[in-house]
Amino acid sequence: MDEAVFFDTMREGLWTAVTMAFPILSVALIVGITIGLFQALTSIQEMTLTFVPKLLGIVVVFWMSMSFMSETLVSFFTSRIVPLVAGI
Repeated sequence: MDEAVFFDTMREGLWTAVTMAFPILSVALIVGITIGLFQALTSIQEMTLTFVPKLLGIVVVFWMSMSFMSETLVSFFTSRIVPLVAGI
């Protein structure tokens, strides 16, 4: 395998990971900022107040975007990894 092919495959794999993780990470960021603002405005310092809504938001978004993530990962493997392993 040539170095250029290896680095191109790694770059594309990292980009695939970023696009798959973006919905979950963006919801965690938005919920975290919202709960942080709520805690700062009301002076409530409860640790579970930040953890539980973030976890629920992540689970809901993960459930909603599972098909997108599966299709993205399968298309990456069938278009890039399988031909490299098969030597095509």
